[in-house]
Parts: sequence; C-alpha cells; structure tokens
Amino acid sequence: MSPYFKKSNHYVDRTPIFPESHIVNKYKDKQITNRLEENVQIFKEIFQKDMDFSVRTFKLFHETQSTIIYLNSLANKDIINNDVIKPLQDHEMDEEKNIILPQYIIENILFFNDVKAIKDIPKIISAIVQGKAIVFIDGIQEALEIDAIEKEKRSIEEPDTERVVRGPRDGFIEQLPINVALLRYRLPIPEFRVEETEVGTRTKTKLAVCYIEDVVNPTLVTEVKKRIDAIKIDGVLDSGYVEQFLEDNPTSPFPQLINTERPNKVVGNLLEGRIAVLMDGSPSALIAPATFNQFYHTTEDYNEHWIISSFVRFFRIIALVFSLTFSSLYVTVISFHPELIPAKYVVAATSGRHSIPFPIVIEVFLMELAMEVLREASVRMPQQVGGALSIVGVLVVGQAAVQAGFVSPITVVIIGMSTIGSFAVPSYNAANTFRMLRFLLIILAGTLGLLGLAAGLMIVVNHMLSLRSFGVPYMDPYAPLNLKALKDSIIRAPFHKLKRRPSNIHPKNPVRVGVTEKDYTNYNFLDEEEREKL
Repeated sequence: MSPYFKKSNHYVDRTPIFPESHIVNKYKDKQITNRLEENVQIFKEIFQKDMDFSVRTFKLFHETQSTIIYLNSLANKDIINNDVIKPLQDHEMDEEKNIILPQYIIENILFFNDVKAIKDIPKIISAIVQGKAIVFIDGIQEALEIDAIEKEKRSIEEPDTERVVRGPRDGFIEQLPINVALLRYRLPIPEFRVEETEVGTRTKTKLAVCYIEDVVNPTLVTEVKKRIDAIKIDGVLDSGYVEQFLEDNPTSPFPQLINTERPNKVVGNLLEGRIAVLMDGSPSALIAPATFNQFYHTTEDYNEHWIISSFVRFFRIIALVFSLTFSSLYVTVISFHPELIPAKYVVAATSGRHSIPFPIVIEVFLMELAMEVLREASVRMPQQVGGALSIVGVLVVGQAAVQAGFVSPITVVIIGMSTIGSFAVPSYNAANTFRMLRFLLIILAGTLGLLGLAAGLMIVVNHMLSLRSFGVPYMDPYAPLNLKALKDSIIRAPFHKLKRRPSNIHPKNPVRVGVTEKDYTNYNFLDEEEREKL
C-alpha cells in the first residue's frame, strides 16, 4: 500500500508564482462606503476602457437612488431589466421599522437562488468580470451581487473522436455544471462527490474533482488535490494544461492520464475507484490513475458479448504493434537481412527498387513524413475538404511518387498498412505517441539493422515499465504480473467473473459483483480473512 499514490521522484513543482491582478492588489482589503456616487466612481475608473461596461441608475421603491453595474457581454439584460430593476422599482415597502434593507430585498423581492450582500471591493470586481450584476444603494454600505450570467452553450451530442456503434450518444460540452449533471444522471447516489477548486491566477478556471467516496482510496484523492493546488500558472484554457501538471513523468511521450468526452466512460472509471477531473470550458475529462492497458479499451467493449470484445481487443493490440514496428522491420529486412525474405517473394519485394535514387531508410522515412503531413493537413482543413484531401493525397501523391520513380510500390503498401494500423488505436494521444516512436525505430533499423530495431524496442518497453501514474505501474497487470487483473486486459471475461475492482488502485471497497447490499455496507468493518471470502 505504501508505494502507491505517492508523488513520483520525477514530479517537482518548478512552476513560478504569478502575482495577483494589480487592480485587485490596489483595492486589497478595501470596502465600499455608504455613498452611492463614490462607489460607482470607483468601478467606472476600473472599467472605463471596457465597451461592454454598463451603468444603469434607478430609484429603489420610487424613492432611494440606486445603481446597477454589469458587463453586458456576459450578463442577461432581460433578467436585469425584468427580474431585478422592475421589482426593485415597483415594490411597495412594508411599514416596518428597523429592517436591514439588503436582507429584506433578498428575502422579499429578488427571487434568485444566488444573490448575496457583499462589501469588499476585490470580491465585487471578481463578481463583475464573472458576469454578475451588482446593485448599489445610496446610504447602504453593502452591495447586492446577483447571478444574471448568460452562458452560450452548444447542444449535447456524440463526441466525434469517440464514436461507438452500440452505447450512449451523449458527450460532454464546455459548461461544467452540465457535465456534472451528466455524471449525476448516471450516479444518483449521495456518495458521489464533486469538489470544486480554481486554477490559473488570471483565468480563475473552475475545476471539479469527482469521485465515489466509499469506493476511491482516500490517499489518491489527497494526492490529486495536492497536485492541483501546486499548479501555478496565469491561465488554463483546456484540460490539457492541467494534464501536463498532474503527470508523474512530464518528459515521457506516453499519456499518463486518460482523457475522454464520454460521460459513461467517466462513470465506469469512477466505479472502479478512479478520480475524474472536469474543467469549465473544456469538453474533455481527465481520469487518474491510468495504465497502458486502458488506452486500447473502449466503452463499447463492455456493451458487446465478451467473446466479441476479446476478439476485437486482440486485433487492436496486433494493429498497435504492427503500426509501431512494420516500417522499421521492412527497412531492416531489405537493407541488412534480405535472406529472411522467402525465395518466391524476393522478386516482388525488390523488383521496384532498381530505379529508386534513395536508400531504403531515406525512402521509408520520407514516405512516413509525407503521411504525417497529409494526416495533419486533413485534420486542420475544414471538415468538408479534409476527408477528400486525405483520400486524394494518399491515392494521387502515392501513385505519382511510384510513377516518378521516387518510391517503390511495396514501400507505399507498407507505409499505408502501418498508418492504417495506427488508426485502430482508440486513444488519439496514445496513437500519436506510437506514430512518433515509429521514426525513432526507422532510424535505428536503418543504421544498425535488426540489432538497432531490437535495441529501440527494448528502450521503449523499458521506459514504459519505468512509468507510474500516481504511483500505479503503467504496465499493470503485465508488469508486475497480476493474474486476477488479466481478466480485463487483452481479453474481457464475462461480467460474473469480474467480481473485484482493479487492485492496482487499492479501492476502499474492492468487491463490485456478487455481493449483497448488507455485505457491501459492512465491508469496511470486516477483518482481512472475511474480506477475502467476499
């Protein structure tokens, strides 16, 4: 238990500490006064250069001079006009004495679920830039903060990068509350916890740390929060920023956290005892800890029959190894070990090479580079053009290169099959890593032959064996070998065989199938021998 969830030796907090806003520092520890004009003037000076800063003066209860300020690019003007200003103007004051006016307004006039009285100037500044409206009342040393934010959002739809044949079609969007709602819809239990925090000294981006309290290991929760609190950066624009701060080994090209836009995938990992991190403004959730095993799994594997899922997983692994080694193996055989080619295939493999002006390693390297350029171009082009570009690029450019005598036909076939194999990997960032490593293996194979290819593979495998994700071995359950966990690895056993949660993350309650509600409730009070019986 002790080696797990501890901060890796590679993880060192070298991030600089950014100062707070100089405007906020100017008014630090200062409060508004009871003079309306003085208060409004302070915020006019702060926001004088902002075209969307609005100031509206009205009379509270037709008597008291009042002002509401807000940023009209963020706030909903209909809410401000109809639900704030109009009720405050038209309300008939009760004949009561010694009332506290802000409290009276909150309890009797404004029917908002998020309205409060504040007096600190830095808090008011923060509220305004978040899209809230502030009401100042002459003679009152408190302002009313009203949640009138209007957020634009897109509809919930299936993620383009994680499409499935069988399974839910909804995906995360950019609004954090909606993403949390998608998880709560699937986890209607009080043990599901969503803890909010902020990152980015300037962007003040909201993060939500999600976990199931009676399943997750508390040490893991503590470590995730600790790493998030250690993030010191001025702005966070996507969950990818946070991912790079949470990794155990920032210099490794391998992804050490899972990112997904599918709520059902997040819930499945939460039920196993993992933690999800959601970010406001990003549709991608981060899941920790991660193992290499999970990057060729999909949610659809659990929707299909276990035999079909195991069959598909096996071919994904074959495609992954194929995409990594096929090009470099081709270079090795043609350059250094042609005797390995069966006699009846020698002519087919070498007939087109007599007119090629490049060595085989240069030829393959340039073709791989061309394929990566075409792939990147097709991704960046508009959707209507990108698909056609990739097809035309492969067919036309490849055929033209063969006819011009720059590459041999067999090389085009090898590169095409290697590229298609990389697309069979479900995880986009894991596939990118293997595409990058392919170039390393090609260079080693072209210079040292089979010895270079073997050395390159040993370097890659050894690096993967050394990786940890929040202290969990990256290659678990293969190294260290965990026979029980192999039930959900290359093969997927039937659900009635998957009785226990993954042991590598040490969940608080490891049993998930074949246990009664009474046993589940009392599990934490059992001794070790009784737990093993379950």
